[in-house]
Amino acid sequence: MPEGRIIKALSGFYYVQTEDDVYQCKGRGVFRKKNISPLVGDFVSFDVREEKEGYVTEIKQRTNELVRPPIANITQAIIVSSAVMPDFSTTLLDRFLVLIEAKGIQPTIFITKTDLLSEKQLKEIQKYQADYEAIGYKTEMFSIKQPMDIERIKDYLKGEVTVIAGQSGVGKSSLINALSPETELKTADISKSLGRGKHTTRHVELIEINGGLVADTPGFSALDFDQIEAEELTDCFPEMHEIKDTCKFRGCLHSKEPKCAVKDAVENGTLPAYRYEHYLSFLEEIQSRKPRY
Repeated sequence: MPEGRIIKALSGFYYVQTEDDVYQCKGRGVFRKKNISPLVGDFVSFDVREEKEGYVTEIKQRTNELVRPPIANITQAIIVSSAVMPDFSTTLLDRFLVLIEAKGIQPTIFITKTDLLSEKQLKEIQKYQADYEAIGYKTEMFSIKQPMDIERIKDYLKGEVTVIAGQSGVGKSSLINALSPETELKTADISKSLGRGKHTTRHVELIEINGGLVADTPGFSALDFDQIEAEELTDCFPEMHEIKDTCKFRGCLHSKEPKCAVKDAVENGTLPAYRYEHYLSFLEEIQSRKPRY
């Protein structure tokens, strides 16, 4: 039975790429009964019924999966933040980082539109860049108008299955267009009255760029933490995860507990105060959500 990877899902069809071709497949009814949906990125077995058409018969085990956007077996996430228009937001960046860390996917931070910055603004963004690099995150600042910048960031894609995430209007589709001009994804003009882009991407698809596969996705339509428990949040902040075992109390949530290593690190300046403030805000959000039954 042939095997391949789903590279696109559209209108109930799954497009499965094998070594030599792409097959248009439907899902078996058995998946619906078991409440399983094939996802873009899934490795599958399928039955060929007619020329280049068939039925997905088996979904192989996933290494990870995202719900929104629905995609599986990601090896890295590139989080795109704009320096301006919309303004750079560490709160939003940290939300994305937590959601990606919770899935065990390696995040990389891309800061775009740096060509629009004043010298003072650039220095401020560079300070944030230094903070995130000290935590261990790879970060890149660039302008998609600079061919040398585009060539440099293409190297991140080789051999990877990459999901590109970020709020509307930061230039995700423009970035993919610059990396792969033949893709010609629709890009959205920023709605100046709202300060954010209009959604233009409608389905999930893996596009081959520079020896890797890149998902153009509608972005994270929900940035809530409904799948993360309060006790797991520390592990989504690498700099806190590293020192949590030196807190006096096991299971310390680093908010009201005494002799907390995380709070000490904030006080002595080794952990950025804004990261800790975001942690507390996210923790409160998780603790105040309605219980699930």
